[in-house]
Amino acid sequence: MALITGASSGIGAELAELCAADGYGLILVARRADRLQELADALGKRHGVRVLTIAADLSEAAAPVAIHQQIRGETIDILINNAGFGLRGRYDQTDWDAESRLMQVNMIALAQLTKLLAREMIQRGSGLILNVGSTAAFVPGPLMAMYYASKAFVVSFSLALAKEFEGTGVSVTVLCPGPTRTEFDTAAGITDSELFRGSAMTAAEVARIGYRAMLAGRAEVIAGWRNRWMILLSRLAPRTMLASIAKRLNSSAQGVQ
Repeated sequence: MALITGASSGIGAELAELCAADGYGLILVARRADRLQELADALGKRHGVRVLTIAADLSEAAAPVAIHQQIRGETIDILINNAGFGLRGRYDQTDWDAESRLMQVNMIALAQLTKLLAREMIQRGSGLILNVGSTAAFVPGPLMAMYYASKAFVVSFSLALAKEFEGTGVSVTVLCPGPTRTEFDTAAGITDSELFRGSAMTAAEVARIGYRAMLAGRAEVIAGWRNRWMILLSRLAPRTMLASIAKRLNSSAQGVQ
């Protein structure tokens, strides 16, 4: 079985499609029960696989353990931590409750689900884990400071586990997309930012890249050649310069101060 969080749309839904096409049963996790069930029905019919749904809000601290309890008896071959969201605004003006929910979803729930399921995978001697990071992880992110920092955590955490788990039969891969056409930009309030004025990859393209890297046991994959070049060049630039560039890209047409 493949357990996928944030599975109701975007990259998560595309990853569910790829897993199902390869014959994996699915456990789809997201907040929106209606969207989950609609996707589950479609994937089950199209690929003939067993699909379970769990409507859960990963911003609630108890959610990872509750999910783990609900799947007892299931063998999880693949864990895909895709759930995440962003928040834009100058840090002193953003809402702390929203920031704490972001940390819970983007970092804590991801880490806790990984711990709960990695233990079982290592005991069996096999398993694949895919964590969805972002190219935002590689630069400071003014006006989206907490989001960028949360993705830096995901990348560092995933690469550390990939090395820790060598020889166990369990691999950890971190997928780092750049701007991608999903519901993320609307939810984060950044549809008018310069990030989304240029070319953005589709969720299907990003999912295929991440899925193949996971199956190959790669520790890290940056989606798209433009993004790979951007990250390579960013390593040569001063971080203060990168912060200035990120601030401009994260600003709206009206201007976020």
